Amino acid sequence: MTTTLSAPGLEEIEQYRTELRGYCYRMLGSTFDADDAVQETLVKAWQKSDSFEGRSSVRSWLYRIATNVCLDSLRARGRRALPMDLSSPASPLTPPDHTLPDSAWLEPVPDADVTPLSADPALKAVFSDSIRLAFVAALQTLPPKQRAVLILREVLCWQAAEVAELLDTTVAGVNSALQRARATLGATDLSNPAPLEQADKELLARYVKAFEAYDIPALVSLLHEDASISMPPMAMWLQGTADLSAWYLGFGIGCKGSRLVPTVANGLPAFGQYRPDHDNGGHQAWSLQVLEITDGAVAHIHHFLDVEKLFPRFGLDLRLPVS
Repeated sequence: MTTTLSAPGLEEIEQYRTELRGYCYRMLGSTFDADDAVQETLVKAWQKSDSFEGRSSVRSWLYRIATNVCLDSLRARGRRALPMDLSSPASPLTPPDHTLPDSAWLEPVPDADVTPLSADPALKAVFSDSIRLAFVAALQTLPPKQRAVLILREVLCWQAAEVAELLDTTVAGVNSALQRARATLGATDLSNPAPLEQADKELLARYVKAFEAYDIPALVSLLHEDASISMPPMAMWLQGTADLSAWYLGFGIGCKGSRLVPTVANGLPAFGQYRPDHDNGGHQAWSLQVLEITDGAVAHIHHFLDVEKLFPRFGLDLRLPVS
């Protein structure tokens, strides 16, 4: 008796959207490019569903399509980065007037967009750890196929034979690519961060209080001595509490009177920052702040300024009314 394998239906394909978005985000470094890649993947899968032969699982089949979509996309453009990857720290007297196109920058992502709701807690922790900005930025330094191998083997825990089949290569080729990828990332701290402790949560509360009061001595007291800030799409970044103090009281003085609304981005504590709107009242969106905390102090503050795109994605309003 011959068993006829039924083609995967739309609902079966659609259930992988979130984890595929996480994979494409790690590959591409962009929330919105990942959306496009996943949509293209699912459309292609639906169009080709009648040709699905069942030689692999539906999940593996979808990852194969997604990988090819990402590799095609990466052939057409350069890598995304953080400002710290591109230059040395600037003087706090540097005017904030040099920007690069949006396509140059790594973008933050809401955790819920890339972590399957059905995942068990251990898997959710892996997904969250592997979308940290530093990790995703490090991935962008790898050649695209090495990037895919590292993500599939180290993050998603695929077997070498599975990855070899997906990439149409050999197990030896996969192991070699993984070894080269690990060597390239050898200088990068890829260890998993510890969950926020109560002391870190208290630190964040003090950070909000100091920032909203624009108490700069109190604010920098919460930072590591060599802490840094960045502001994509501005190319400059700054490092060291002395320079950060000068910045906050110089070019950054427009942030005085800001309000912060908490959220989470890339597994890290984050805030929607709203600066005072002196013309119309209330507060208007200014940046998505993403904080990196190590050893009980703030190590880096990312300020992503493309609020028109990012705030709706994080469920944040573009304005706060007069309170």
